[in-house]
Amino acid sequence: LMEVRLQAQEDEITLLKSSLADALRKLHLHDQQIPLLKQQLIAGKRFPTTIRTLQQQQSKSSEDSQGSCPQTPTSSSPAPPKEPASSPHGGPLSSIREGEKMLCVDPQKWNQALAGCLNSLLLVLVTRCNCKHQSHLHFHIFMLCILPFILLTGQSIKMFIRGRPITMYIPSNILNYEELRMDLPSQKLDLDWVYGYRGRDCRANLYLLPSGEAVYFIACVVVLYHISNQTQRHYQKHTDCVRCLAIHPDKVRVASGQTAGVDKDGKPLQPFVHIWDSKTLVTLQQIGLGTFERGVGAVAFSSSVSIPSHFAFFPNTNEAVLAVDFSPTDTNNIISCGKSHVYFWTMTAGTLTKKQGIFGKYKKPKFVLCFVFSLTGDVLTGDSEGNILTWGKSAADIKTLGKGAKETFQIMKQTRAHEGSVFTMCVLQGGAILSGGGKDRKIIRWSADLAPERECEIPEKFGAVRTIADVDGEELLVGTTRNAILRGTFSDGFVAIVQGHVDEMWGLATHHTQNIFLTCGNDRQVCVWNAEEHKLDWCTTLEESGLCADFSPNGAVVSVGLSTGRWVVLDLQTKEVVSDLTDGNEQLSVMRYSPDGSFLAVGSHDNFIYIYNVTEGGRRYTRFGKCTGHSSFITHLDWSKDGKYVMSNSGDYEILYWDVASGCKLLRNRFESKDRKWASYTCVLGFHVMGVWLEGSDGTDINALCRSHSESMVAVADDFCKVHLFQYPCPKPKAPSYKYEGHGSHVTNVRFTHNDSHLLSMGGKDTCILQWRVKGAGTGDHKEHLASSSSVCSSSSSPENGT
Repeated sequence: LMEVRLQAQEDEITLLKSSLADALRKLHLHDQQIPLLKQQLIAGKRFPTTIRTLQQQQSKSSEDSQGSCPQTPTSSSPAPPKEPASSPHGGPLSSIREGEKMLCVDPQKWNQALAGCLNSLLLVLVTRCNCKHQSHLHFHIFMLCILPFILLTGQSIKMFIRGRPITMYIPSNILNYEELRMDLPSQKLDLDWVYGYRGRDCRANLYLLPSGEAVYFIACVVVLYHISNQTQRHYQKHTDCVRCLAIHPDKVRVASGQTAGVDKDGKPLQPFVHIWDSKTLVTLQQIGLGTFERGVGAVAFSSSVSIPSHFAFFPNTNEAVLAVDFSPTDTNNIISCGKSHVYFWTMTAGTLTKKQGIFGKYKKPKFVLCFVFSLTGDVLTGDSEGNILTWGKSAADIKTLGKGAKETFQIMKQTRAHEGSVFTMCVLQGGAILSGGGKDRKIIRWSADLAPERECEIPEKFGAVRTIADVDGEELLVGTTRNAILRGTFSDGFVAIVQGHVDEMWGLATHHTQNIFLTCGNDRQVCVWNAEEHKLDWCTTLEESGLCADFSPNGAVVSVGLSTGRWVVLDLQTKEVVSDLTDGNEQLSVMRYSPDGSFLAVGSHDNFIYIYNVTEGGRRYTRFGKCTGHSSFITHLDWSKDGKYVMSNSGDYEILYWDVASGCKLLRNRFESKDRKWASYTCVLGFHVMGVWLEGSDGTDINALCRSHSESMVAVADDFCKVHLFQYPCPKPKAPSYKYEGHGSHVTNVRFTHNDSHLLSMGGKDTCILQWRVKGAGTGDHKEHLASSSSVCSSSSSPENGT
């Protein structure tokens, strides 16, 4: 209760501070506007002529002039807007109108009406004031100069985030804000390609189907990748990260289990297992809903095809379970292994009883990581000590276990296999056994009696061997701990067919003329991908984490901002660093070239935006200036189309505008920027994207957004694993959108390709990159999910109202 009260008091203090800051800013703006308007009023061509004409008319009858003039301002000048009525806000995010009626008119008509208003009021002033007293006239003109600013404040809207008011000025081309209609975008998204593989912390998650497709998973998507045709299909019915996989003996049905998650309100979501058809991608059965707590770590089918198959899963034991499987000779026998144990289970009348494997004189390993059944029926386990242990039944040891003890499973043989852990084992058709090592990164082929026959070592950059899938007895698929899938043989070596990042990603940039994009993250890797050929073009490793990036407009170089204030520029042809600079000592959050490439803006967590002159085709940078004025770290920024201005957002939800051409000057009057055209729109706060914020959101719910180059749609990356697609502009609250699932972590960034043919979204902890195909307006009910069972791809989308 005290925490709630304290939080409420903090929100009230924040609101008071922001209101005070807003009032001080307006007072300062008054001080700046009054002399300027006064000077324009006196120096203008129209008003001096009017004053002289009015002075000449003083000789006329004062009764006629005084009888008509007092009515003129009453009928000609619009009344100042009323103060907005105080009303409780429904949540941290809400919007109000400044004034009961909007003064949204065409700028030319507004100027004409304002000029008429000023003429009428000047007539009153001149006829009532003796022109000999110039100070009186100047005073009234001085007071009159305030009127335009007071009236213009009615052309704005306020939204509140965490109690802080954010003023949005309405562009002049919007004549009636209330009548704006927010529709769903005419385009939709369809999942086209998935980059990455989850090998860093999952096991037994790579299989080969008779169709020639490799089955694996990452984030919430199970990928079916046809190796020869280089095409993908996707199973997308999971609501959180997939953690385990099993293939039925018929090689058609697939079981996939997921972890537990939370919804946007923090409520837990229950994990489950889906059994589905790999040919049609149709879900056959969902099991375990309400049974599991944290997630499903291992799944297995029984090996019998002639009888109905059993299914096993081990989610809720006290000890970590890393693998589970049925005995190939008896479906009532199940083996599981994990932390310091091997259990032999027997199923009788639906009840499981277990016997623990006895290590006896052999050292008990910290983890038993994997096991297989040999053709002779023995159980072979691989452990964290680098050994392969052969297990068999033996008579009870009465001296150890006591009188009346039953038979036990004990180690019959120990084989030294690898330096470091044995992560995986695989049995080939002829009885030979493959093992994959952790520390030594070796794949060893063993005979049926565990005599080594052949071995090879995978390159260090791919990490350790996580899992092995047999293709044809010679060719193998290998999943690695650095999220790569390799294809090859002992003779020819291995090459990567799937690659990905291994840690949280934040930086994403798309090329201005080509179908390539760049990603970077906490794994210090900078990767350049080909979106058309769905492959990694090249990758380099930096000394620090990369958090943001941008391609230069000429397409020759790309700048990458790092976690220490340092930033580097890479040549796309030579892949070498051509420039290396540092701004401050805090992480950089945004890099953005001006439309013509002559400037580079660098947004930092030290609250500054650094502006650089760019010469020599993007290879030489000199400091031009520094934008100072934000009271928190920079989060997003964009350039105007003429390359003279910058719009920026900060961590305390400020929207500021900068005149770069005039020396990085802060534009105090933000109203002047309401009609400015922006070359890109990635700022999450602004009038044109105000509708993407859901009611009740706080300022961290949206991590990134991106407007399409056609300026018809805007994609949003949120903190709840979703990608949203809105129409653009989107200036009204509760705007409808299409919602797309697939990520298993917060979505950190989104970008459209240069021709808007695809959208790229990037997960944080799930290390997954999803490439979405942008499709034109479809037919049918928008309220239906776009769940497809076609042979090409299946995607999931649903519209939501922003509530």
